[in-house]
Amino acid sequence: MVRVGRPPQDPARQLERAHRILDAAAELIVRWGYDKTTIEDVAKRAGVAKGTIYLHWKTRDDLFAALLRRERVHLVEEMRASAPATVSELFGGYVGGLLRRPLLRAVLMGDSEVLGKLTRMKRRSTTGLEMGAAFDAYIHRLIAHGAVRKEPGDHTMVVGAIVYGFVALPDQLPEQVRLSDERISELVTDTIERAMSTGRALPDEDAQAVAQATLDFLDAMLEIARQKLAVSLGSEERAT
Repeated sequence: MVRVGRPPQDPARQLERAHRILDAAAELIVRWGYDKTTIEDVAKRAGVAKGTIYLHWKTRDDLFAALLRRERVHLVEEMRASAPATVSELFGGYVGGLLRRPLLRAVLMGDSEVLGKLTRMKRRSTTGLEMGAAFDAYIHRLIAHGAVRKEPGDHTMVVGAIVYGFVALPDQLPEQVRLSDERISELVTDTIERAMSTGRALPDEDAQAVAQATLDFLDAMLEIARQKLAVSLGSEERAT
């Protein structure tokens, strides 16, 4: 049976257009802030009609959610490509990548200048890593191979405090004593190593197992991040 009416658009072209719109939204929100960035502004910057944006997202908040999910995918992809071998390298890389992404940093910090009315958004919704059951399983693997101390426990709290502290503190310091993003990343790596490591040199077999556990954790996080982005872009629906 032949359907009468408007022919379907090429999914690849739709996806390219969605990313072009997100590129425009990211640029404008960083420049002007969320509250001052309108759908009309984004459409003009992306070179599309206003109604075209609503073909992809019902609301401006939906568009912004897709943008943050894409940022998260890029962050985890970058971390995965660097192949961190330890939990300290993992989170040092996470902080370095986060600091290079103004939108993710703004949400983590609740930056009202960038986010406006979205300042109260749950910070955990944009973190690059899921600090839940998968992270607990990852830490247990590291403990089993002698890379991380079991005591005093509460590893999620320890990591979260270190990461948030190093990201938040520089904004409260005078400009002349602020550290570079690269240096902050190095300090996070060193601090987590000192706080969580057993301090023992691992046999090659255990070191390799720890490195593999780290990559497995990142692979799991990347899969989750990509699935959520696919939903926001509508590509999951088009693929079914």
